[in-house]
Amino acid sequence: MQEKVLSVKRNGFKVLFLNLLLLVAAVVLFIAGIVVIDSETAPVLGGIMIAVGAIGVLFGWIPLCGLHVMKPQEALVLTLFGKYYGTLKNDGFYWVNPFCTSFNPAAKTKLNQSGDVNGGVKQGPTVFLGANGEMAAAPGAMTNNKISLKIMTLNNSRQKINDCLGNPVEIGIAVMWKVVDTAKAVFNVDNYKEYLSLQCDTALRNIVRVYPYDVAQNVDTTGDGVADEGSLRGSSEVVAERIRQEIQSKVNEAGLEIIEARITYLAYAPEIAAVMLQRQQASAIIDARKMIVDGAVGMVEMALDRLEKGGLVELDGERKAAMVSNLLVVLCGNHDAQPVVNSGTLY
Repeated sequence: MQEKVLSVKRNGFKVLFLNLLLLVAAVVLFIAGIVVIDSETAPVLGGIMIAVGAIGVLFGWIPLCGLHVMKPQEALVLTLFGKYYGTLKNDGFYWVNPFCTSFNPAAKTKLNQSGDVNGGVKQGPTVFLGANGEMAAAPGAMTNNKISLKIMTLNNSRQKINDCLGNPVEIGIAVMWKVVDTAKAVFNVDNYKEYLSLQCDTALRNIVRVYPYDVAQNVDTTGDGVADEGSLRGSSEVVAERIRQEIQSKVNEAGLEIIEARITYLAYAPEIAAVMLQRQQASAIIDARKMIVDGAVGMVEMALDRLEKGGLVELDGERKAAMVSNLLVVLCGNHDAQPVVNSGTLY
């Protein structure tokens, strides 16, 4: 299905004015016919005038059904007796075939935090549908079948997904999207908003399962057979771009364009969050200890070197070992040193 943009003129005001004139003329003709019949001068002519006026009054409103007001960044898909007629895309006051009907199966659906503010509902309350924040109009509410061409935001609910190491992770994304082909959006899928929400869920699961939460060894996230340092926490931009591409590949047939995808929430699942926090703390303690030991060894080497060069004291191997041991204990300890002063000899 290819989109066909109607190039009709913005002649809504002209048609409205002429139609109102015809309605007024039909009313005047009807009244004049009654006057002519009452006068009994030309009863046949009066009957004809009444019939024409009545027909004009009864059916003169039909052309008004073809009037449509279009705002900027709005579109209206029209069908004529079940066949795709075309799409109004530009702003203005239009008149089209009055027997054309607008069609938009997603008019009553509102996605969570979408730019489609009222979800196509003019009046009446709304109710929630499903866990993804989808909303629909209450039965009997007046709907507006216009399609918004603005950039809209879909904030999918948080999902619990296992990363490539099997750790459960909670993640949420925000997707910026817009409709670029109204014919595909309306006719190729049943409801393009619900379709987009479902594809966002599946794409998110497909990509998150490739990455670990944090950098891990021997993990290939690019598919080239070489281990890399990709992770959900450290490569959020890369992950978001892969999610966008994955969603775009699924919604091309629905006439949608995915402009951007962003990770809005990322954390370990509650059942393992405490354990992973301890793991991160242990890793941080080990890294800090390594840095302390490296610095302490360097300071000991500097101290021995300066003592030997200055000739202050001559130390044999045993005394050097004792001195190194004492210095490392002092420098690497968690508490301040409390030295014991030896007032006797060294021997």
